Amino acid sequence: MSNHKFKTEVSQLLNLIIHSLYSHKEIFLRELISNSSDALDKLKFLTLTDDNFKSYKFDPRIDIKFSEENKTLEIIDTGIGMDEEDLNKNLGTIANSGTKNFLKNLDENNKKDSNLIGQFGVGFYSCFMVADKVEVISRKAGTEQAFKWTSDGKGEYKIENAETEKDGTRIILHLNENGSEYTSKWSIESLIKKYSDHIAFPIFLEFEDTKYDDKDEDKEPTKETKIEQVNSAAALWKRAKTEISDEEYKEFYKTISHDFDEPLHYMHTKAEGSLEYSTLFFIPKKAPFDMYQADYKPGVKLYVKRVFITDDNKELLPPYLRFVRGIIDSEDLPLNVSREILQQNRVMASIKNKAVKKILSEIKELADKDAEKFKEFVENYNRPMKEGLYSDYSNKDAILEIVRFKSTMVDGYTSLAEYKERMLEDQKNIYYITGSDENLLRKSPLLKAYKEKGYEVLIADDDIDEIIIPSIFNYKEIPLKAINKSGADDELKSDDDKKAEKDATPVIDKIKEVLGDKVKDVKADTGLGDSPSAVIADENDPSAQMAHILKAMGQSGPEAKPILKVNIKHPLLEKYSTDSENFEDLANILLDQALMREGLALKDPANFIDRINKLIV
Repeated sequence: MSNHKFKTEVSQLLNLIIHSLYSHKEIFLRELISNSSDALDKLKFLTLTDDNFKSYKFDPRIDIKFSEENKTLEIIDTGIGMDEEDLNKNLGTIANSGTKNFLKNLDENNKKDSNLIGQFGVGFYSCFMVADKVEVISRKAGTEQAFKWTSDGKGEYKIENAETEKDGTRIILHLNENGSEYTSKWSIESLIKKYSDHIAFPIFLEFEDTKYDDKDEDKEPTKETKIEQVNSAAALWKRAKTEISDEEYKEFYKTISHDFDEPLHYMHTKAEGSLEYSTLFFIPKKAPFDMYQADYKPGVKLYVKRVFITDDNKELLPPYLRFVRGIIDSEDLPLNVSREILQQNRVMASIKNKAVKKILSEIKELADKDAEKFKEFVENYNRPMKEGLYSDYSNKDAILEIVRFKSTMVDGYTSLAEYKERMLEDQKNIYYITGSDENLLRKSPLLKAYKEKGYEVLIADDDIDEIIIPSIFNYKEIPLKAINKSGADDELKSDDDKKAEKDATPVIDKIKEVLGDKVKDVKADTGLGDSPSAVIADENDPSAQMAHILKAMGQSGPEAKPILKVNIKHPLLEKYSTDSENFEDLANILLDQALMREGLALKDPANFIDRINKLIV
C-alpha cells in the first residue's frame, strides 16, 4: 500500500468543487458515466486494431448499483481500466498546464462563479460533492493485477493491491448527506435519461423491485433484484436531425464538453455519396479557458464507423476554430489510422475542408439572422477568427464576412461590409488605426483630419491586428490603409495644405537635425488638430507599439524608428520655431510627447520633465 498527497492543483480544484458547485451537484453522475464511456471507447478501439486484443472478449456495458441502507452508489464499466501508474496520473494529478494556470489565477471574486469553473470540467472529482469517501477498484485490460484507490478528498489518497474478477473500473461512492438522495431508482434513472441517454453503450441499473400479493393483503411483500437498461445507447450524431430534440442536443453538448452552460449554437451534418460522414459541432457560449494556451485541449472527437479514434488531435480543425466542440464520424477512414496518416489522409482532408466551410457558413448565418447571439460570438471569438484571416487563405473571404472591428462611426462592432456601405463617394480606402489601447487610439491626433473629412476609421486594438489586417490587403477591391503608417493621408490633403507643409521645410529640417537618429524622418502636417505632434511608422516597418510588443516577447531585430509628424499650425511651434535657445528642447518634447500618446514608456522621462519645466519657466 502507498499513500500519496494530491498535487496542489487537484487540492485547489477539489476545494472549489466541494464549496462552489453545490447547485450543480447532480452532474457528478454525468461525469462518471462519461468517463466510463471513454474507457469503453478506448478498449473497443484496441479490440479492432491491436493484434494483442483481437481475441479479447469485449462485453461493453456500464452498470449502476445503489444501496439505500449502506448509502452507497456504484458505477461499474468493462472498459480499458487503470493500473497503478494510471490511477496516480488520472486521479492525483492535473496534467494540463492551462488548467493549472486557470486555477492559479482565480481570484476570490470569481472562485464562486460555478460557470467559470465548469469551463474546464470537473470530471471524476465531482463525486466528492456527494461522497465523503470514494473507492476506485480497477484492472487494466490485458493485465492480471488490480489496484484500489481510496480517498476522502481532503488532500491525500492511497493505492493498494486489490482483487477483481473482470477488467475495467468500479467506483464506489460512500454518500454523504448531500448525496443521500441518489439511492433511489427514480432519481438515478431520471439523471441518466437527462444527461446520459445518448451514451453509445448500454447503461444498466440494478435495483430491488418490491412485489405485493394482490390476493392476500396480509402477506409480506417480496423483493426481487432486477436489472434494466435505462438508456437508448444510440450514437446521437448518427440519428436523423428530425428525431433529435433541441434539449437532447444541448444535453449531449454538456456531456462532451463538461460545460454547465448550454451551447451558443450547434450544427449537425450527415453527408452521403462519394464521401460518407457525420459531423455535430457546437460553439460554446463562453470561450474555453485555455483558448490562448499553447497546450489547449482540442474539442473535437474523431470516430470511424462509431468507433472512437482520438480526442487530442489538433489537426481535425484548423487552430483558429479551436473553440469548437463536437464529433466527426467517418465511414471511409481506416480504423487503424495513425496520427501521422491522419494529417496526410485525403479523406480526412476533404472532411476537414467541408466541415470548416459548414462552420463558417453557419456563423455567417448567425450574423444575418440572430444579432444577439452573434454579438456573444464576437465578444468571445472575434480574435481567433482574425487568426484565420492570416492562416486560412482558402477561406479568407468567408472569414472576412464574420470578423468585426470597432469604429469611430458606430458603437460596438462593425463589419467591413457595413463600413463599405457607409463610405463617402470620394473615399478611396478603408482606414484603420492599430494599437493596444482603445482609449488612446480614439484620442489619437491622427484621427482629426479623417473626422473632418467624414471618413470612418476602424479601431484595431487587438494585439494581433497589426499582423492580421495588412494580410487582408483589400476588401471588395478597396485597399485597407493604416493611418498610423506613412502615405495613408495623401488623399486628405488640399493644395493649401500641401503648400503650407512645403513652406515649413526649413523648420522641419532643423527638427530633423536635432533629433538625428532618434527618428526615421520628420514631416510637416496640418491635420493634427490641438496636438503639436504625432508619430507614425514607415509603411514597411512595424509601428512603435508593435516594436515594443515584439521586444517584450524577446524577438530582437533592427529597431524600427518612428516618423515624427509636426503640426506646423500649433501655437507651440509658432512660438518656439525661431527660438534658437529653446529649439532643441522643443524638438525633443515634440517627439517624447508623441511617443507618450502611443502609450510607450520614455527612455529618459526625467530629461523630458526637465525640458518641459524649462519651457514653462
